[in-house]
Amino acid sequence: MKKTIIITGGAGFIGSHVVRLFVNKYPDYLIVNLDKLTYAGNLANLKDIEEKDNYTFVKGDIVDTTFVQNIFDEFAVDGVIHLAAESHVDRSIANPIEFVMTNVVGTVNLLNATRTKWKDNYKDKLFYHISTDEVYGALGNEGFFTEETKYDPHSPYSASKASSDHFVRAYHDTYKLPVVISNCSNNYGPYHFPEKLIPLAINNIKNNKPIPVYGKGENVRDWLWVEDHARAIDAIYHNGKIGDTYNIGGFNEWKNIDLIKLLCKIMDEKLHRDPGTSEKLIAYVTDRAGHDLRYAIDASKLNTELGWQPSLQFEEGLEKTVDWYLANEEWLNNITSGSYKKYYEEQYENR
Repeated sequence: MKKTIIITGGAGFIGSHVVRLFVNKYPDYLIVNLDKLTYAGNLANLKDIEEKDNYTFVKGDIVDTTFVQNIFDEFAVDGVIHLAAESHVDRSIANPIEFVMTNVVGTVNLLNATRTKWKDNYKDKLFYHISTDEVYGALGNEGFFTEETKYDPHSPYSASKASSDHFVRAYHDTYKLPVVISNCSNNYGPYHFPEKLIPLAINNIKNNKPIPVYGKGENVRDWLWVEDHARAIDAIYHNGKIGDTYNIGGFNEWKNIDLIKLLCKIMDEKLHRDPGTSEKLIAYVTDRAGHDLRYAIDASKLNTELGWQPSLQFEEGLEKTVDWYLANEEWLNNITSGSYKKYYEEQYENR
């Protein structure tokens, strides 16, 4: 193989799309999917490529220092695309220590392993760290996050990601480790775990359950089609400037309530319900602690330097997302019932 790339968190939502893209696009790369298979990791996301010759899966926890070092001893690693992270803000509020361990300690373990393995021979090597726009804090009604925006995290999740970003930059500055970082906006699309807003709402509408909306639904997010994010990661990995940061956004700002109402409209059409039926399911709930008002990313650097831009607008992407979930009810039912966890045992442990 020309290269060996470890993709951490490759069984998760974004990670599975990145793994699929790299496995299919680069048959001369060995892609090692390293995932702990927590509640958000699902190998069924990758059924279509799991038998490919240039793909292998390794189960393990990046918090385990010995395990991480052993992986780097086993594989001649040329690159790391680091997506593994605890990412749900509500869970971080309930259990911040878990986020510190995975997002901070896990990242440092990977950084140390690359330093040890590469031994200052950094030619054609890269540690690519994927982060979030939430590290920047919140915006008012105007302005955008740029790569120069100062960090101002407001939740345990965003604080843990900010810390991991700082460690990655510190290893570049101190040890000259070849790194690149990207900060992305909210992703949406197929295979999204249904604790997040869009798949949760789709599932609840389908089953005539209340759609929880925080506060008055005034919070604004910039939505990024997950396959566009994977394409951006590909571009940055291969052509990004060492030591640089790239913001990835969808140029699609939506208030949560407007998004939900559009989703209700699409679902009514798809399910052949009378217009306005699904909107009756909207249930306003107590706002989340530390809930940032608005995120919006300026991705012009990525466009100017690497030629990347989103492939579709939000309305089109949302309809494609709805179509996927309605066509993949078995996947969704397995997720919501917890039976998806059996897939690893059936496919890997029992062989």
